[in-house]
Amino acid sequence: MADLVKIVSLGGSVVAPDRVDVDFLRDFRALVASDLERSSGRRFVLVVGGGGPAREYQRAYREASLSPEDVVQDWIGVAATRLNAALLHGLFREYCREEVLTDPTSLSSFSGKVLVVAGWKPGFSTDYIAVLLAERLEAGSVINLSNVTHVYSSDPRLDPSAVALEKISWDDFRKISGDAWTPGKNLPFDPVATARAAELGLEVIVAAGKDLPNLRRILEGGLFRGTTIGPR
Repeated sequence: MADLVKIVSLGGSVVAPDRVDVDFLRDFRALVASDLERSSGRRFVLVVGGGGPAREYQRAYREASLSPEDVVQDWIGVAATRLNAALLHGLFREYCREEVLTDPTSLSSFSGKVLVVAGWKPGFSTDYIAVLLAERLEAGSVINLSNVTHVYSSDPRLDPSAVALEKISWDDFRKISGDAWTPGKNLPFDPVATARAAELGLEVIVAAGKDLPNLRRILEGGLFRGTTIGPR
């Protein structure tokens, strides 16, 4: 099953950085559909984040509330993921036999070619959900698509000497990501998901979501631009 099921954590920043990126969605759907047609038995699990809508509504809540709470911000983010998931589900409806999944613990298998997954509950990002589903479906890897091309040795916005990494161990990645989950925090892979993926020995590929030719190379097992995070 591991080679046939592709778990894709699709960052909301790719789907809707500010407004919904219609051109990207059209091209992404075409790529996935083409891969499904070429690869016998292939199935996709698409776990989508909240993106611009999540950030905008979380910002509004923080500014309007007298005492903003993390749990409320998290629920707002979950709602945004479900909006994006409803959009993806509509685009892939001919391949979806199940409705949008919002509780990853309820899934043991799926019968369609595409399963669309949204946010779950406070404290658990869509990255974590992707890791949990990789475990439940016995997939050995997760493809993490966001608005960054690589994991860097440090934050390139703050450190001009930061370098892009092709490979990094989970232990070294945790030194970069830290251990605490913060709603709306922008990381290549969040700390809670990182801890679980490290326990499972999963491989995570971090790559630029908008670079669809690169994604095709990842799906075909070719050379690609990005970072592989793994146990070794």
